[in-house]
Amino acid sequence: MMRRLVTALALAASLSGPVFAVQPDEILDDPALEARARELSKGLRCLVCQNENIDDSNAALARDLRLLVRERLVAGDSDEEVIAYLVDRYGEFVLLSPTTGGWNWLLWAAGPLLFVAAAGGGAVYLRGRARADAPTEARLDADEERRLREILDRSDR
Repeated sequence: MMRRLVTALALAASLSGPVFAVQPDEILDDPALEARARELSKGLRCLVCQNENIDDSNAALARDLRLLVRERLVAGDSDEEVIAYLVDRYGEFVLLSPTTGGWNWLLWAAGPLLFVAAAGGGAVYLRGRARADAPTEARLDADEERRLREILDRSDR
C-alpha cells in the first residue's frame, strides 16, 4: 500500500514540472548556449499569447522567436545584444518585465502615486466630515406654529 502511494506521488511530481514548448529540432548542440537561450526565453513575451513566455508557448511566432534567439546566440551575440535586437525589432512589449527607463517610469509610479492620492483624498474627506456640524432639525416659525395649531384644533372637533 505504501509503495503504491510513493509511486503515485513520484509520478505526480514528475508530471507536474514545467512543460516546455521547445521542439527537439530547436535545441542547440552546445549545452551552455542552450541554457542561455532558455534563460533568455523566460524573459521574452509571446506576442500571440501575451502573458506567456516564448519558452512555454506553442504559437508559431513564439517558435520563430525561439529560433531567432538561438540563431543570434550561435552568431556570437551576447545576451544583452540579443535582447536589444528583439526590442529594436518588436518593441519593448516583447519583454515580460519592461524597463523603468524613459516614459515607463510613469507606468511604474502610477499605481503607488494613485494609491497615495486616494488615501489623501479619503483622509481629507473623513476629516471634513468629522468637523462638520451635525444637521439640525428645521424649526417652525411663529406663524407656522399658529397655523399648525389651528389645523390640529379643527381635526380634534
